[in-house]
Amino acid sequence: MELNENARIDTSQVDDRRGSGGGGGLGGIPIPIGGGRGGIVGLVVAVLVALVGGGFGLNAAFDGGGSGQGDNTSLEQKCSADDALKQLDCRNTLYVNSIQAYWRTALPETFGEQYQPSKTVFFSQGVNTACGQADSGVGPFYCPADDLVYIDLTFYNLLADQLGAQGEFAQPYVLAHEYGHHVQDLLGTEAQMRRQQQRDPGNANALSVKLELQADCYAGAWAKNATGTADEQGQKIFKSISEQDIQQAIDTAEKIGDDAIQQRSGRPVNPDEFTHGTSEQRRQWFTKGYETGDPKQCDTFGSGA
Repeated sequence: MELNENARIDTSQVDDRRGSGGGGGLGGIPIPIGGGRGGIVGLVVAVLVALVGGGFGLNAAFDGGGSGQGDNTSLEQKCSADDALKQLDCRNTLYVNSIQAYWRTALPETFGEQYQPSKTVFFSQGVNTACGQADSGVGPFYCPADDLVYIDLTFYNLLADQLGAQGEFAQPYVLAHEYGHHVQDLLGTEAQMRRQQQRDPGNANALSVKLELQADCYAGAWAKNATGTADEQGQKIFKSISEQDIQQAIDTAEKIGDDAIQQRSGRPVNPDEFTHGTSEQRRQWFTKGYETGDPKQCDTFGSGA
């Protein structure tokens, strides 16, 4: 993977709340995977609990919106410097720029709907959201109630060190998955799935798996088209993406399959507890999105899917 050093990093697509006192160290309750407009949807759930025993959760007593705007001053200065691409937060901001540039075109072309941009919130330890108060143990997530993506960038250390998902391209895959949830929210897929869960609670987990696998497929579709994305001045964001990069994304998808996480935590594999899909399913759907480059091929809810 080679990023274009001439591409402008648009920090307005990020809300930097690191160090803003969003709250951390919460004793947690397990997060309900996507509770409609009041819940969250994410890439990995219970990773810290399963692997390092950390507390995590959503503070159910919290009521209200987010913690306000962060301060992007430091980020703006850092990402306008000559060495911006050496900085983790600047690279991740550029990944966000690419993902949103893709959907700005792909959503109306594929589904006939206008894309509504979403900011990514960088936070440290804990953050207040319209879905409740969450800490870093949640992992990256999307909150449908405020239409924002949230990530503590230290999650990538966990991904590499605890889960063995090495490689730089794991990072844009994570973000592209979360923006896949934003697309589902815009299309009404997430809300429709919640209604199905309420009507058929016995299949709630299976429906959650379909939602997550579709987000993986959308991430694959972005990856296929990422080298065609550009900044506002028309500068390409990626110079190149290699097959090795794609393999890093696939490896990450496999490492965070429900069965892989259960095995790593020393628990028996229990399909009844799956919420995100097996390693094979996650690999399959990311690969389908990548090989076709077509979000319409990501219908995990369709007959026979």
